[in-house]
Amino acid sequence: MKRIFLLLIFFLFAFSCKKEISKSDFGNITISERVNYSDESKNLVINSGKFKNVIPKKKLPFQKAMLLNSSLIGYFSELNLENKITGVSSPEYIFSEKIHQLIKENKIQNIGNEQKYDIEKILSNKPDVIFTNYVPNFANTYDILKKNGITLIFLDEFLEQNPLEKSKYLLLFGKLFGAEKQAEETFKNIENNYKKIQTLASKTFNKPNILCNEMYGSQWFLPGGNSFVARLINDAGGHYILKDNKESSSVPLSFEEVFVKSENVNYWINISPHRNKKELLTLNPNYSKMKVFNSGNLYMINNREKDNANDYFESGVVRCDLVLRDYFKIFHPEDVTFKSEPLIYMKALK
Repeated sequence: MKRIFLLLIFFLFAFSCKKEISKSDFGNITISERVNYSDESKNLVINSGKFKNVIPKKKLPFQKAMLLNSSLIGYFSELNLENKITGVSSPEYIFSEKIHQLIKENKIQNIGNEQKYDIEKILSNKPDVIFTNYVPNFANTYDILKKNGITLIFLDEFLEQNPLEKSKYLLLFGKLFGAEKQAEETFKNIENNYKKIQTLASKTFNKPNILCNEMYGSQWFLPGGNSFVARLINDAGGHYILKDNKESSSVPLSFEEVFVKSENVNYWINISPHRNKKELLTLNPNYSKMKVFNSGNLYMINNREKDNANDYFESGVVRCDLVLRDYFKIFHPEDVTFKSEPLIYMKALK
């Protein structure tokens, strides 16, 4: 599986000499260290990781898009752009009811899954653009799509570790689909909400100790101290047990190592879906030795789950403010700011 600062718009003008006055960049938007785009006179230039797209403005806004990974669905839903989608992969992992309704109405096609995409169906549908994470094994497939005149944009948003930067991808989708104003307003709202909660958390005296995830096989994969989850925990006023770690990727530890580090943990979050604590214990009886299992608070990320689809990995990718609010409510039950608002993505494990 299974996503900043104030909106930054830089207008760069060249004034090196009089001959250069007529040359200017219309706008250069930085989403993150990985992604930026520039609005030039005739083209929109997108840089995403090692990939570059030069899109003639005459092709914009796009009208027909296909998504090869469901994590990008949330951006379209947040901007009410579902009607621009004509194909998705693995619809069983999509949470959006509107997307499923459009699939039933045959307005959105099922174009396969991450094992095999239906190239013929994709080509016959003639999309303007396809968005996907870059997967080296599909290099030949990408070449076929490009040779047939389809714009392919690689957006590895899952690599972003700053919650607000991941949300800021909204600006790029707004630019590509003629919804710039809505995208700017939506992102600004998310950013304001996030920073409001961040400020509340910074003023709390209680900084509870936090443990994440659970064991898989013989190892416990904890988010690195510079990871997306670690930043959310910190911004919500929690003290993550690997806070001082410098990794952004997962850190594999043994049960014994986690046991020692979690001696004074108050909250255990991001647990996979289980019916109850007893079921969790059947997977690893050693959990019963942990203080947090016996007297702490355990939370799963399945409050918005339907069959194989989990909205935490869909709208939660975009709405980092709502995810942060969940964590803040969990870590600081004494604060009444959001008392009347229920948890959205998290659910207590009893």
